[in-house]
Amino acid sequence: MNNNKVPNNRAWLLVLPMLVLVAFSAVIPLMTVVNYSVQDVLGPNASFFTGTEWFKTMLNDEALQSAFLRQISFSLIILAIQIPLGIGIALIMPKRGWQASAVLILITLPLLIPWNVVGSIWQIFTRGDIGLMGWGLRELGIDYNITGNASDAWVTIVLMDVWHWTPLVAMLCYSGLRSIPEAYYQAARIDRASKWAVFRYIQLPKLTNVLVIAVLLRFMHSFMIYAEPFVLTGGGPGSSTTFLSQSLATMAIGQQDLGPSAAFSLIYFLVILLVSWVFYTTIMHMQKDKPPHGGA
Repeated sequence: MNNNKVPNNRAWLLVLPMLVLVAFSAVIPLMTVVNYSVQDVLGPNASFFTGTEWFKTMLNDEALQSAFLRQISFSLIILAIQIPLGIGIALIMPKRGWQASAVLILITLPLLIPWNVVGSIWQIFTRGDIGLMGWGLRELGIDYNITGNASDAWVTIVLMDVWHWTPLVAMLCYSGLRSIPEAYYQAARIDRASKWAVFRYIQLPKLTNVLVIAVLLRFMHSFMIYAEPFVLTGGGPGSSTTFLSQSLATMAIGQQDLGPSAAFSLIYFLVILLVSWVFYTTIMHMQKDKPPHGGA
């Protein structure tokens, strides 16, 4: 008697609509971008094959190199602030009762605001005549001007992003903390472990998976940020807050340079994939290298 069963592949029919959707929404546009990146498009029916010429031009463009340095600096600053801050907020949030529900509702409010509206809110907030922050700093005698001082513009953009997206990190960490069984805390109380020991050997290891998600999400979004700084500063003063996304939009939409902008977008995409892979690999290796048990 043959007990080998023929696998039932009909389940793939359930996945087929999603595959078709992905093909139309991702694969086909990506192939179009790849096609444009190796051509010099002169018109609807006029184009010439250029090979890798646009890629070389984009990699050697000093303005784009400066924008890349600003972009990576911004993303690293955001991660260095929001990840520890999000963990700290999650640790002090109420664990149960109506207080927990109220805090969760309040902390998610910034996430509900559209990105371009966030830029408008902070643009008004920092004005010296009608903005609370700008007026308060002016009354303290602090010369604050995001349109004329690059440092002020940078600090404001960082504060704006921290205010807008730290709640996401906090909620992810909060969900990770809530998933830790109470037995771990009971064992720690029996061993008279300190709060730092509980965090170091119980909470932080259990947060690894959600921290990977938080780091990847925050890096990818901060590396592609566009609407908020564009509305707030317009990329100024000068080009001090002009990030890669703004340079790409100017090239593709403002200047209609389809070949260079297509090559630039592919480089942009590959950089995000590479850095995200580095973050993921580093965090997972750190988790694997930890000893299975730690003293408290």
